[in-house]
Amino acid sequence: MQQKFYGENIRLGMIGGGQLGRMFIQEAINFDVQVHVLDGDAQAPCALIAHSFTQGDINNFEALYQFGLDKDVLTVEIENVNIEALEALEKLGKKIFPQPRVLKIIKDKGVQKQFYVDHQLPTSAFKFINQPSDLESETSFLPFVQKLRTGGYDGKGVQAMKQESDFAKAFDAPSIIEAFVPFEKEISVIVARNENGEMISYPSVECEFNEEANLVELLFAPANIDPSTEQDAQLLAKKVIEALDMVGILAVEMFLTKDGSLLINEIAPRPHNSGHHTIECNVTSQFEQHLRSVLNLPLGSTKIIQAGAMINLLGEKGYQGAVVYEKLNEILSWEGVHPHLYGKKSTKDFRKMGHVTIAGNEMEQVIQKAKLVLSTLKVKA
Repeated sequence: MQQKFYGENIRLGMIGGGQLGRMFIQEAINFDVQVHVLDGDAQAPCALIAHSFTQGDINNFEALYQFGLDKDVLTVEIENVNIEALEALEKLGKKIFPQPRVLKIIKDKGVQKQFYVDHQLPTSAFKFINQPSDLESETSFLPFVQKLRTGGYDGKGVQAMKQESDFAKAFDAPSIIEAFVPFEKEISVIVARNENGEMISYPSVECEFNEEANLVELLFAPANIDPSTEQDAQLLAKKVIEALDMVGILAVEMFLTKDGSLLINEIAPRPHNSGHHTIECNVTSQFEQHLRSVLNLPLGSTKIIQAGAMINLLGEKGYQGAVVYEKLNEILSWEGVHPHLYGKKSTKDFRKMGHVTIAGNEMEQVIQKAKLVLSTLKVKA
């Protein structure tokens, strides 16, 4: 008997209705899979394209629990959700990927870092901080990065502490401090795993950050690293998802240190900025791979079709209001330029409004064009 397509007549729920969910739905439509979305914002990017859209707080137990009751499979596009509601739904037999126990680890950066230590996964030195006054006894640990244990996203909840005077801006909430890493590059590997244990990863990408916004501003793929480092990065990403025993898609951000070793920075149990280019540049996009993994379908090829770079479209500093994409028509005339606008109606400082992928045959030309797009296209009000 022919195996029934797992996506057929499956009620698939997406928790969170932002841009990641929007791009996920665009791929799910190709599989004729209907996606139902829960989000607190009535104007969320998913609102107009979801099969059904429920406005509700994803951190509220009852809202999330009620949303999940008539779904067969639930997945997330953001890890900051009500874990207790997901655990209750899981006990009812609902399939939830990534699993609630995985989200519980990743949601708390302190628990996440301790997980690396407990599983002999390489990461930077760190310490737990309960209140700002705890920093006074950590001057010998300077310089370091302070990260809120929960609630941080898109570069928020992270700040550098270079000297004692910086302690005045310390977060007044449980946090961790991480030793500064003298790194050569920041890279990321996306890896996927389904219920059958099938696993596949994408070639490494290299990231450049906007230091003021603490967000990825430019990435390019494949990363400019030697084959041995690439092999190590692929292996490390697979070790992480196996240690988590996770089903779904996982982004593993790493530091390539000056001595050639790799240290895990952070992980994200969902599609990620560092995989946006896969829509145009790889056989299977990260969003299609996410769908395949949570529905236990065969995983798709991750082979590179063409070199790519991606820039985040961030709201220009000092502008707030109805969004205007300045010089969008100009970049549309350039070969290999693919804009993705997220449907957000208003902009503000450093808000993620979209991204642009630049694809081509020669990496150097792709990067040059990406930097030209970055300096030309502006998100204003």
